[in-house]
Amino acid sequence: MKNIRNFCIIAHIDHGKSTLADRLLEFTKTVGERDMHAQVLDNMELEQERGITIKSHAIQMEYPFEGEEYKLNLIDTPGHVDFSYEVSRSIAACEGALLIIDATQGIQAQTISNLYLAIEHDLEIIPVLNKMDLPNAMPEAVEDQIIDLIGCDHEEIIHASGKTGDGIEKILESIVHKIPAPKGDPNAPLQALIFDSVFNSFRGIIAYFKVTNGQIRKKDLVKFIATGKEYNADEVGVLKLGLQPRDVLSAGDVGYIISGIKTAKEVKVGDTITHVNNPCQNIIEGFEEVKPMVFAGIYPIDADDYEDLRNAMDKLQLNDASLTFEPESSAALGFGFRCGFLGLLHMEIIQERLEREFDMNVITTVPNVSYLAHLTDGSTQTVYNPSGMPVSTTIEQIDEPYIRANIITASEFIGPVMNLCLDKRGTLVSQNYLTSERAELVFTLPLGEIVFDFYDKLKSISKGYASFDYHMSGFKPAKLVRLDILLNGEMVDALSTLIHFDNAYTFGRRMCEKLKELIPRQQFDIAIQAAIGAKIIARETVKAVRKDVTAKCYGGDITRKRKLLEKQKKGKKRMKQVGNVEVPQKAFLAVLKLD
Repeated sequence: MKNIRNFCIIAHIDHGKSTLADRLLEFTKTVGERDMHAQVLDNMELEQERGITIKSHAIQMEYPFEGEEYKLNLIDTPGHVDFSYEVSRSIAACEGALLIIDATQGIQAQTISNLYLAIEHDLEIIPVLNKMDLPNAMPEAVEDQIIDLIGCDHEEIIHASGKTGDGIEKILESIVHKIPAPKGDPNAPLQALIFDSVFNSFRGIIAYFKVTNGQIRKKDLVKFIATGKEYNADEVGVLKLGLQPRDVLSAGDVGYIISGIKTAKEVKVGDTITHVNNPCQNIIEGFEEVKPMVFAGIYPIDADDYEDLRNAMDKLQLNDASLTFEPESSAALGFGFRCGFLGLLHMEIIQERLEREFDMNVITTVPNVSYLAHLTDGSTQTVYNPSGMPVSTTIEQIDEPYIRANIITASEFIGPVMNLCLDKRGTLVSQNYLTSERAELVFTLPLGEIVFDFYDKLKSISKGYASFDYHMSGFKPAKLVRLDILLNGEMVDALSTLIHFDNAYTFGRRMCEKLKELIPRQQFDIAIQAAIGAKIIARETVKAVRKDVTAKCYGGDITRKRKLLEKQKKGKKRMKQVGNVEVPQKAFLAVLKLD
């Protein structure tokens, strides 16, 4: 055990985690030259395309040092705030962390938030200054920021470059010297923590775990404590670039188990594995329950695909434990699921993965957050979607969730960033200068206001330099109304939103204009209306496509034309009674992207 080191890599988005991981794998010869490509651990097509890490990836490296062979278990983690649950799970399976900071950008919001997560778990932190080969690197300024943040010495900060491979050897030496070996007793009853899982269509569910105490051998009879189910360990092994079987894994090891589990509900991330014959007395403290921030409905485009969608969601939840879902039905869209996501990017990624990995074509409704409705009879109801809002006469008050947001930005953008937050009904809590060039702003903001486009706007007004991180701070009363969209007098429940009273008119107006562009013309007029209760606040009309029936009349009396037009008008009226309006998926998505 004394030669095992478990560590993860934490950083802000685009600070070079995956590139640095590539160099570590190259240096320790874990990945051969033939298999080597950029971001080798990001094995999902989406990750390669977008250049972001979505899943944390575990891999074992062997490193000979001072005459001994060390086993280094590396977990590369995502940097985006929407995948912070991945980071928290990875941190729970490690004893140390490489904190990577871009020498050209300095410390950003997500760096701080991930660092606090690591400190809470008592991890040993190794600060690494990455991208030192770039001409605009500012090592002295960034070093001072790091020292202010974690209180280390100048000598402890490693200068490195993921691109050229500088400093990689020094990083590996620091890992061996500074990160403690895992604590645990190989002779105690088995105790192993599941930190991730993945579905394989041939072998069932593969669970990744870290052994805290005891040993696990091939063919052992094991039990998953949370579900109480028992299995034979058909295969156990370690995670290299692929899966490598081993006969035994003991305390401190990180590996995988295949036991022929077919149903997704039987594996829970954060569960403890133990032996059936010699069980451990207590379970390992798992991870806190994930708290979804954004809710949206996901519905199959074809109602017959409902069961397939359920299976796809189950398999996806295995691989992404931060996704929560429950069945719901809608008048406009039929049966589907109400899903909870950690943010808008998370929602977009889930939708993409459903399409790519499971061939599911889905419609996603307007995202919203959960509200608390206090009713006149003294009871309280949690409202997840606008159609579930009780009748307005029975509501005493509505509370909406608030967040505490940390924004770190260059001093020149403080004005526009403040204006943006104040427009979103935010209140400034504090403002302090980290250096003469950079400031940290702390705001409390309603979560519902940042769900749509806050992050995009923040990035554009700060030229990409502002970084943003948030956590929940509780509920406050708010003046909210339900805005409905009516097509020819019929309500489309998937387009309903809960919105602050002051913003309702402009939002309704813009929504009608946008839908007018996107709804294809029919052979009858379509009235698009925005309504609050029974009051219509905005209206647009999609004009009918008309055939020119009077083209054959030239000259003669006007009554000839009149007769043809009246005949056409009757046909249109009859058509309007039986015709219905299809809302294209584009329209649902466009509502999310209203500027």
